[in-house]
Amino acid sequence: MGNPTLMKGVLRARAKPMFYGTGIDEYTGEWDTPQITHLLKRTLFGAKVDDVNYFKSLTMSQAVDQLLTETPAPTTVPLNNYSSDGYTDPTGVGAWQTWINTGTDFINADMNQKRADSLRCWWMGQMLNTGRSIHEKMTLFWHNHFAPDASQHYLDIPAKLWFNQYLTLRANALGNLQQLVKQITLDPAMLIFLNGNTNQKTSPNENYGRELQELYTVGKGPDSHYTEGDVETAARVLTGHTVDTDFNYYFDPAQHDDKNKSFSDFYADTIITGRSGPAGANEVDDLLTMIFNTTESAKFICRELYNFFVYYKITPDVETNVITPLAQVFRDSGYDIKTVLSTLFKSEHFFTISYSGACIIKSPLDFLLGLCREFDVKMPTPDDVSSNYTVWLMLLQHATVLQQEILSIPLVAGWYAYYEAPAFHELWINSVTYTERNAYTDMMISTGDMMNMVSMIIDPLAFAQKLSNPSDPNQLIDDSLDILYRVPILDKSKTYLKETLLLTGQTNDYYWTQAWANYTSNPSDEIAKQTVLTRLQSLYKYLMNLPEYHLS
Repeated sequence: MGNPTLMKGVLRARAKPMFYGTGIDEYTGEWDTPQITHLLKRTLFGAKVDDVNYFKSLTMSQAVDQLLTETPAPTTVPLNNYSSDGYTDPTGVGAWQTWINTGTDFINADMNQKRADSLRCWWMGQMLNTGRSIHEKMTLFWHNHFAPDASQHYLDIPAKLWFNQYLTLRANALGNLQQLVKQITLDPAMLIFLNGNTNQKTSPNENYGRELQELYTVGKGPDSHYTEGDVETAARVLTGHTVDTDFNYYFDPAQHDDKNKSFSDFYADTIITGRSGPAGANEVDDLLTMIFNTTESAKFICRELYNFFVYYKITPDVETNVITPLAQVFRDSGYDIKTVLSTLFKSEHFFTISYSGACIIKSPLDFLLGLCREFDVKMPTPDDVSSNYTVWLMLLQHATVLQQEILSIPLVAGWYAYYEAPAFHELWINSVTYTERNAYTDMMISTGDMMNMVSMIIDPLAFAQKLSNPSDPNQLIDDSLDILYRVPILDKSKTYLKETLLLTGQTNDYYWTQAWANYTSNPSDEIAKQTVLTRLQSLYKYLMNLPEYHLS
């Protein structure tokens, strides 16, 4: 079961042909547990029992609308969790105090790394407590889209700038795409990260102008025909946008190329009129308007959304029936992100895929956060700041081992699994990561994960009690699979699970029903408790060891 080749084989067996003819018309089919868990596993981090039951009370359209509801900005900020090991913050920030209010004090790379790590922990907490909104997952989507790597810039980008970038991504995650791209274009962390701060009229730096087109807006699809000249000209438009000595954005008219800029026929031979003085800063709006006037820009983003939320493979049929009309919806809305997501998630195609078994391998963050959320793992109380940071740090460290560390994306194109053909999401699985995944689930269902006397552990009794009828072994297995798996298993496999793990070799359902009744009638009876606990641990350990558990 710990064989990554077997895992990929199961994936390929599940990847049935796409449904030809399905498109973005609104889905009108069955709305029950399979469709709800499919929707939640793709848009949130896991499908919790309580959430599945809640969304059953809504229509499909109402459910999607609620998932796309924006949530308030975080009420907390990253704290100094790095002084607990004896390190003294050179700016005087005490343990469990925030370093955000120190401005952009830049003392040394060591301090900056520790602050960036505390931001990573805090960010894990935001995703773990995502609620019933896609807001945090969309923030993660845009984080991957713009793909920064703070670990390569501890010497020149203060950690607070990465926090500010997170806030920018989050504030615009469900808003207008052109506005989001503008905000990121002028974001101090991005300006330094892609050398925009050194882009001057006498020596234009093409780095951001290239990535803006290749990775952020029009991509490298078959109909994307921007030229090398367009890259050079975009760099000229962006000259003068920089940061000051306090790492604040500002526009320097003296460093801006105020001549006219001519683009290729891919951009309809657009000429951006050069401006001098402070008005030169407005040329960036002309540049983005020109880019988003192309048909390809909407298609490129729709393909990325499809890869992230629906499936890794875009066939010619999907391009015609899903991507092209979805891109038109996107353009017609003025690039409103919420509108395009609503159309996608309410579409016949999105829900038809749930019947096909066309799954994707869970990303490390979906795997780790989904496990904690779906099993409703007990977390420290909000006021126990130290314990919460310990939990977030444990999850962060496991995510790093599994090769998805936030703020450390290896290439500017994003995490490999979202763009590298033909393997795509299969890249999440290798001999190291699959072994680590199985070791983690084994640990969480037995001894739990522990650090600094803080532990996380799956409570299978509490999980089972949330199900519809845990005293019936057949219903218990069905309900558990509904939450934990995205694909059905054979009836003979369910019988094996029941007789081997819940009935421990017996064939009469009464043995489990009576054991459950003995426990629930007297929970303080340790023998009765252990009887059901060990059987449930065996059941869930077995289910999480199977390749199907890693499919979403």
